[in-house]
Amino acid sequence: MSIAALIAWVVTAAGGFVLLGTWIAKGGARTPRASNFPPAVIFGHFALAAAGLVVWIIYLVADTTVLAWIAFGLLVPVALLGFTMLARWIPAYRARATVTTGSGGGRPGTAETGDREPAEQHFPVVVVGAHGVLALATVVLVLLSALEIGGS
Repeated sequence: MSIAALIAWVVTAAGGFVLLGTWIAKGGARTPRASNFPPAVIFGHFALAAAGLVVWIIYLVADTTVLAWIAFGLLVPVALLGFTMLARWIPAYRARATVTTGSGGGRPGTAETGDREPAEQHFPVVVVGAHGVLALATVVLVLLSALEIGGS
């Protein structure tokens, strides 16, 4: 169970890196009005997830239950920040879908609309969905491992 949690965590992190890279490349961190996401939320999510992953790896080596609970404790705010970002991303995604299917053919961020599109509008929907589903699986697997259910 613990190794499954590690694999889920690493794959989730890979999806997170894709999303973070897209957000940075599209100006999310540089331009204040280029994103609906505050940089503190993005980088806090990343930092807490990375710290939790490090603690989880140490737990796998040391096999000390308290480390599993610390890793789980770090995952809880990561999940809350993730839900916050999802709630802020959905309107941006819907706006992109509306403009794409709407009449006029203009894209957000072009001279036709006169508006700069948020950086998160460029997130691949499949990556967002997979990141969220794997994150949920990671939280469940870490909790089950901390409870010592299913073996290590």
